Amino acid sequence: MDPLENSARQVLKGTLVPLKVPESANNSHGLFKMAMVNTLGIARGETDAVREHLEIPARVSPQSGEVRRVSDATLGLIRSFEAPLVPALRPGISAITAAPAGELAQFAKALVALRAERVRTAQANRLPDETLGRMMQALNAAVVAARAFDTYTAAQPIGMLNLERIEMVPAGIERGELVATIPLAPDEETAVTHKEWSVTSQEFTTIVTDSLEQTSETGVTDNTDLSQSTTSQNQHATQFNITATVQGGIPIISGSTTTGFSVQDSTSQSATDSIKHATSITEKASSRSRREHKTTISTTTVTGASETSTRMLKNTSPTDAIRIDYFSLMRKWRVRLYRFGLRLTYDMVIPEPGASMRRAYVELETLRSQLGPFVFNLSYTEISPAVVDQKWNPAPPGPQAKPKYIWLAERYGAAVRPYPANPAPIIKNITGAGNRSWSYMGLPFNVPAGTRVKALYVSALIGNNDGEWPWLRVIGARNEPTWEDENNLELHDAKVFANDGSDYLKGATGEQNVLFWMWHSDSPAISLKVDLEIAPETIELWQAEVWTALYNAAQARHFAQQQEIAARIGAIEERLANVDTLTLRREESDEIMKNVLKFVLGTDFDLMPDPVQKAFQAEAMDLAHGIAFDDASLSGLNLSQWTILRQHEEMVRFINQAIEWENVVSFLYSYFWDVPQSWPFIRGLRHPDATRQAFLRAGSARVVLTVRKGWEAKWMKFVQDGSIDADIAPATTGPYLSIAQEIAAYDDRNYPGIPPANPARSAVRLHDAVYTTCDENIAPGSGVNIAVASSTGFVVGLQVVLDAEDSRHVQEVAFITEIPDPTHIVVDKVVHAHTGATTPLPVLQPGDKGALIAEWFEYTPSSGTDIAITSNLATIA
Repeated sequence: MDPLENSARQVLKGTLVPLKVPESANNSHGLFKMAMVNTLGIARGETDAVREHLEIPARVSPQSGEVRRVSDATLGLIRSFEAPLVPALRPGISAITAAPAGELAQFAKALVALRAERVRTAQANRLPDETLGRMMQALNAAVVAARAFDTYTAAQPIGMLNLERIEMVPAGIERGELVATIPLAPDEETAVTHKEWSVTSQEFTTIVTDSLEQTSETGVTDNTDLSQSTTSQNQHATQFNITATVQGGIPIISGSTTTGFSVQDSTSQSATDSIKHATSITEKASSRSRREHKTTISTTTVTGASETSTRMLKNTSPTDAIRIDYFSLMRKWRVRLYRFGLRLTYDMVIPEPGASMRRAYVELETLRSQLGPFVFNLSYTEISPAVVDQKWNPAPPGPQAKPKYIWLAERYGAAVRPYPANPAPIIKNITGAGNRSWSYMGLPFNVPAGTRVKALYVSALIGNNDGEWPWLRVIGARNEPTWEDENNLELHDAKVFANDGSDYLKGATGEQNVLFWMWHSDSPAISLKVDLEIAPETIELWQAEVWTALYNAAQARHFAQQQEIAARIGAIEERLANVDTLTLRREESDEIMKNVLKFVLGTDFDLMPDPVQKAFQAEAMDLAHGIAFDDASLSGLNLSQWTILRQHEEMVRFINQAIEWENVVSFLYSYFWDVPQSWPFIRGLRHPDATRQAFLRAGSARVVLTVRKGWEAKWMKFVQDGSIDADIAPATTGPYLSIAQEIAAYDDRNYPGIPPANPARSAVRLHDAVYTTCDENIAPGSGVNIAVASSTGFVVGLQVVLDAEDSRHVQEVAFITEIPDPTHIVVDKVVHAHTGATTPLPVLQPGDKGALIAEWFEYTPSSGTDIAITSNLATIA
């Protein structure tokens, strides 16, 4: 059966090959040098301090006796980074590129030593923690910058990415394994129950859906589809590989060993590694599909259907026994691995790729920490009418001073009863006729409920009856010498004391009667004033009522806050979880791009400069919802502010054009490559999407930038010295630039990629290509007419590849300008001389699928069953 080409399934793949590059000159690593200097955060005066530090005799190298110096030119360049008048005066990448890498590394190490000495001195002098903390942060920044620079300059940041594609085509149905056998003796008849069932596991289907990012296709594709199983199998494999958890636009990434750049053929190491990886993936995927169909007991939720039928089987032969064999039918797949392009790659490592996405989890952690049982620690004794300020310190009456219980009521939002007012005094009066002898007068009074007697005061006016001194006494109270007089007795608010010197009747409650005793009195008039105070039990009752009101208000507020917090937590969790897979991947790609821009453009670059933001705010524009530029009124932006806004416009455009962001590959590294203080938080991050969870928990990420075809040399020139519009110098300007040009040229002359279009002069393996040969010699020139075996299938305007890529390196690409007859084609130009008289040279019009580097077959089970009668035992699997 011919393969069903129109039913082909494709899975994109790539093989990443790091390249060994010779040591470069000083004028390279421009991006890394700029990043290191920016990370150092050099303060004013530190450059001179480092120079003095390096000149100390103790820094002399014991081997050479020379002082380890940094040149004055390099020091002057670094000094310009300390504190420029405006950020625009900072040197650019081109300036820092010329600085020797060794001198910059020496400066960074000296700065680390200098800041370490300062930290030790600060610790010895017991400086404030805030000052010491800033100094330690500066030291840590210098250590990180120095170590990172050593790593970057020692490593090889460039490589190449072979763009590949796995194509799977159904190639027919074949008899598979023996399922069952029914033997029948002569004339024997038996009943056979045949049961067919199909089971779909939701667990497997979900894996396929997530990996393909096409939810709508799960209802119309076969669960055993090899392409889906292949992608799913790769997803399972990467979950256990901490260095290859997330990829960009290429679902399957394999790596090859580091190699020097040279022309590769189909037997190269990278091709071999890619073939092994691809066959391993498809074999495991086929095995997964087979096991899926055989599994009948599962803990996952499954849906299925079954059909049962009974058949009567009879052997009609009276002499011969027969055997009925049941076989499974297997679907055959033709699998091909193509290479269709070659891209230059540039590596960088970025810290915390998901840092901004963690903010939502920080908010979640903060909200969850606020959830808890209601606790009310206020005691009765704290409820008092004492006048205090907002910090509960005693204060004189004023707008910022209130009774303490009022502050508490305002804090908890409670309505409380005021502190009981001081009771008014009781005034009792009595008059009489008097008596020359003893006489008595009583003044009864009732102490109101909730109060008690504080003190008694007597006022009296008593005349002299018979010339003797008039006396006044309170029965039960202390005799007061002043309460008698030889003439008339006159008292004004005289306090009554008990015999022990305490206040008379102090603390008394209820009905009371004060009895006065007089002698030699004439027309006595007595007034009794009873000062009252609030009873302690009344204050305690008031405190209890206020405490209860505060407790209820605080509890109601707590429960309301808990509900609000729970609702906010639920909303955040829903916002994080209910996002489709495609959006998740897009968000991660955006974060990778943003981090790359930070690394490339430096710490001074601001996606929206602060002066421009302030100008927008001054115009009262809506910045929170991102609709400021929808307002036609932008008059608040002056020329300088627009200049700041556009100062990196060309560089941003260049980076977005030069990099194939759809093919950028990210390798996530574990949480422990982040600062140790964040480890507990990062380990606790959870997300229903495994890929997003790995992205959030990554401590750092290796980003492999894929340079767009045609931009190779421009990109390497940019990372070398920061120029984005400079002319590309000859290949001798540096190893990185020469390799970039070589990769670009190699991809062009071996269209559509690697391995070469024609690895041998007699073999062509480009699928869907038009191929012929030329048995004549071809001389260089323009408008060359080439005699070929056949021009059938060639198209005017398309490229053709002339000759083979071999030790002569004369393979080249030309455009067909004319097809004059069935045995000739005319090309625009020929650069090299080609010899076809001895051995015919190939002429190839490449196809659109790429170079076929491997082909094999896989099998997956189907739901069909085959039956054979007395099959050959030698052919039964």
